[in-house]
Amino acid sequence: MTKRWQLPLVLAASLALSGCSWFGSDDEVKPNPLVEFEAEKKIERLWSASAGAGSGSAYLNLSPAVEGKRVFAVDAEGEVFAFDRNTGERLWQTDLDTRISGGAGAGYGVAVVAAIDGFVVALDSETGKELWRTDVRAEVVSQPQVNEDLVVVQAINGTASALDRLTGEHRWTYDARIPNLTLRGTSSPIVIGNATFVGFASGKLVALDNATGNEIWSRRVALAKGRSELERMVDIDGRALLHDRILYVPSYQGRLAAIDPFSAQILWAEEISTFHSLAEGYGNIYVSDSDDAVQAVDRNSSASVWRQPALSNRAISAPVATASEVLVADFEGYLHAMSQLDGHFVARYKFDSSGVSGDMLAVDDIIYLLSNDGQLEALTLN
Repeated sequence: MTKRWQLPLVLAASLALSGCSWFGSDDEVKPNPLVEFEAEKKIERLWSASAGAGSGSAYLNLSPAVEGKRVFAVDAEGEVFAFDRNTGERLWQTDLDTRISGGAGAGYGVAVVAAIDGFVVALDSETGKELWRTDVRAEVVSQPQVNEDLVVVQAINGTASALDRLTGEHRWTYDARIPNLTLRGTSSPIVIGNATFVGFASGKLVALDNATGNEIWSRRVALAKGRSELERMVDIDGRALLHDRILYVPSYQGRLAAIDPFSAQILWAEEISTFHSLAEGYGNIYVSDSDDAVQAVDRNSSASVWRQPALSNRAISAPVATASEVLVADFEGYLHAMSQLDGHFVARYKFDSSGVSGDMLAVDDIIYLLSNDGQLEALTLN
């Protein structure tokens, strides 16, 4: 059963199916208390800045984005911010006059956000000036992805749309059939070279031709099991990871799979359920599973390297990896650092009591973290 803390991620339809008492019951699932350990390292704040009102009670995945010397953040009210990556100085702020449904994407001179009314908005990354606004006719709750030619967005209705990066002109839309019951969210596409890779709520990963939007291949990653509709619900909600020419694909109530993107061959698959994106380091793939345990899986053999279960029921975020640690944040705003070697805790940092719903970002071993109340911090581990 989906945990209380993860309830906002599931569509309301699941409440009618589950037959569970979500609030106020005697057997309500409690978050694990914080374990004690001797800190080996220290998480230090480089700078802190206010990035608007945050996600509030909407539990949006308002992940920050980095391009060059700038880090971008957005709040649910439609304010977009650019900060200097090194100092935290606010470079510009733009009010889009519309509510926002997902985090910012950035690249090739543009910062891109998605509005709750189905519009995708591109801003000049240097000035914050609006460049274009295009209606994709569906809500986008994941980060837009940018390459030299395209902005690609994935909507909760099972469509992926490509827009011209310079003009916002619609290039193509791919429409996948999705089940009635899904998680409240989507993965973000991977846009590279001539292809875009998109994971859908059906449990399929699809490769699309960037020029036409035509399907190149598709592979089912998650296989539905069980008797009830809730038990059989599968979804690719976390973003796949491309590393050393191999795609690593997470899925909810499905499998973690390694796929050759050129041949579409599944190299290995393990029964691991997650709705989070993945991280990589030390030859491992790191997963925050749906039981809130952090797992390390050998990326070549799929063998389990370690599993850290101490954060159970703390609604942890997707993992990020630095030089030698892997980190997750939780619903109380704590940041936890574990050794990539064996998963033992090496540091902890109290960030913001409002908690963290969006993914963190690690660039050049600097961690960018946005709280539900809109506090943006740059952190380092020493």
